[in-house]
Amino acid sequence: MSLLLLAIAPAMIIILYIYFKDKFEKEPIGFLVKNFLMGAIVSVIITLLLSIIANQFFPLTNETSIFQQFIKAFFVVGFVEEFSKYIIVKFYAQKNDEFNEPFDGIVYAVLVSMGFAALENVMYVFQYGVSTGIIRAFTAVPAHATFGILMGYFMGLAKFSKNKQLLNITGLLVATFFHGAYDFFLFINFIPGIAIGAFVSLIVGIILSKKAIKIHQQNSHFKV
Repeated sequence: MSLLLLAIAPAMIIILYIYFKDKFEKEPIGFLVKNFLMGAIVSVIITLLLSIIANQFFPLTNETSIFQQFIKAFFVVGFVEEFSKYIIVKFYAQKNDEFNEPFDGIVYAVLVSMGFAALENVMYVFQYGVSTGIIRAFTAVPAHATFGILMGYFMGLAKFSKNKQLLNITGLLVATFFHGAYDFFLFINFIPGIAIGAFVSLIVGIILSKKAIKIHQQNSHFKV
């Protein structure tokens, strides 16, 4: 029970943070829960299926090949995982009437991302233990949150723009870029000290995420 709590607590804290940042028009709890579950179940299934295909096209044959690790980070992992979340936000959340202001893009993208991250975290923590759970609480889970915020920022703009497709795809690509950069520096940890690049990527993502939240708060349709 304690391992399960350790695994899901970081995602719950981030969800509460985003929920309270949605200052002017709260989203219904039921629909938030549905998006979280869609992230934990549907996006994970999509990821597993697409990962099998991607690994067939881009097999990792040399662990110390920087190019192969680049392909793995940005395409096999980054794009596949973010695309799996993007599909849920675009075809489930964004089409719903509850998605009625740009900030909602951030809310629902984060809920889907945290569903994905929570299930992923449960598997890692139960496999590798408490120390892994503590480390991931300050690294991988917040990273997934930043990917979700950055994707959701553009998808929130897209809902109310004539350039819907361009902005949606921009959100997907931005999330993929930061996800790929974060993983890439971790994957090439055979180069001494290079892993610090992952933390730099995470910090930049957090800074941009805070700016994205502030912009959508200021431009809320419901702000008095």
